[in-house]
Amino acid sequence: MSAFLIFHGTIIDADKFSEYAQAVPATLSPFDGSITLRGKADSVLCGKHQHAIIASLRFPDLQSAHGWYHSPAYQALIPKRDQAADFTVISYEALD
Repeated sequence: MSAFLIFHGTIIDADKFSEYAQAVPATLSPFDGSITLRGKADSVLCGKHQHAIIASLRFPDLQSAHGWYHSPAYQALIPKRDQAADFTVISYEALD
């Protein structure tokens, strides 16, 4: 069953974030991952939401999603990510 990692964030340093964002795609292919959405919030229609940026990554299953996140290649990018933005990352398993 497909799995998704959803990143909600607020950019702190646009230049560092750009470097991070450009480096991520190369880390996905060993886990059959892909970027399915990158965007900026238009409006909050219901509830409270603190971050304006969203990204969604799709993987074949949760094992692949977690494997990518904990991989040495992605872990090496986390310090750059954390200097560039404030993110919440959540894993989801698709229902169908």
